[in-house]
Amino acid sequence: MADETRGSGDIPGAEVTLDIHRPHSARMYDYFLGGTTNFEPDRAAAAQTLAVFPNAPIAARANRAFMHRTTRMLAHHGITQFLDVGTGIPTSPNLHEIAQQVDPSCRVVYADNDPIVLTHAQALLHSKPEGRTAYIQADARDPEHVLDAVETTGVIDLGRPVALSMNALLHFMSDDDVYEIAEAFKRRLRASGSALVLSHVTPDFAPEDTARGVRAYRESGTYVQTRARAEFARFFHGWNLADPGIVPTPRWRPDAEPAGVTVSDAQASCYGAVAFRP
Repeated sequence: MADETRGSGDIPGAEVTLDIHRPHSARMYDYFLGGTTNFEPDRAAAAQTLAVFPNAPIAARANRAFMHRTTRMLAHHGITQFLDVGTGIPTSPNLHEIAQQVDPSCRVVYADNDPIVLTHAQALLHSKPEGRTAYIQADARDPEHVLDAVETTGVIDLGRPVALSMNALLHFMSDDDVYEIAEAFKRRLRASGSALVLSHVTPDFAPEDTARGVRAYRESGTYVQTRARAEFARFFHGWNLADPGIVPTPRWRPDAEPAGVTVSDAQASCYGAVAFRP
């Protein structure tokens, strides 16, 4: 078992304290993806979730594939600057690897407030020579601080088009401030052609299963709130949705799947969409 305090190379504020005795959503997600950056409390909470929502690993993989496809699309669209808020534990290929496969000059800033992500952040800094990446420790609930820190890195210019990804993040926030948080990010992405990429858990396809999954997360100490399609659509107000609009993550411009491999709307239980600033 890893020590509770670990460094992270040259990342500022590298000495962090990890509470590995309580489950954490990022480590549970890592477990669902088949990763190894998780501990017994995370696995126990994940098992409780799987008992009531057995599709959790399928949903996690579908969300990850959605990130890959949206990133490729945006890079092909000509966007070369990406901001990934709520990065989570690095899982290769990470966003910058996908973007730089299309255009090696792409620049990416990752942001997260989870200490365990900081300990693994060096994995996010292996950019192609033509591009750049950076990692900042910041909380999405304070958009101005996040974006000020982004500008300080010098990696991306918020005055030019930026693709902001907040995948599988906003369902961890309550209605009290989540829409204003999203709008605060959008206001600072002032260049026409900037993009917003979101995925979000929904009750629309398997309401009883998702309700049980939410209950399991909350009982483990992590707040989660599902949102229906109309509630999800509010995040994109004033921006133009890219085809095919708001759809379950597996249905967003799907790649050809191997024979017999499909993910249903109920299994994913997650909406995804991309929108552009006019």
